[in-house]
Amino acid sequence: QVQLVESGGNWVQSGGSLRLSCAASGIRFSFYDMGWYRQAPGKQREFVAAITSGRRTNYADSVKGRFTISRDNAENTVYLQMNSLKPEDTAVYYCNGRRLIPRDTNYWGQGTQVTVSS
Repeated sequence: QVQLVESGGNWVQSGGSLRLSCAASGIRFSFYDMGWYRQAPGKQREFVAAITSGRRTNYADSVKGRFTISRDNAENTVYLQMNSLKPEDTAVYYCNGRRLIPRDTNYWGQGTQVTVSS
């Protein structure tokens, strides 16, 4: 059974920092591209950051320079370090794991709430 379990969401004041974690089980983690997405109330889910199996990273323009994605294949965990948080970063953050070979396989976590107050 595949599970992606996020943790680390919390309430924080503007300018603060949080570190999200996503622990994966049931998959060959090192073969998967991992990503973070977020969904604010009344808005569609949006891309935040991704790290490929080869450790290439990509970020949404809105978080570049503030967020850092990383992975620990030994621990089957992907992280999102979030600094200089803003109220507009408030959302439920979801972990995603995707593998295209041998077939397109896509998994989601249940989400963790991040609230940034002004």
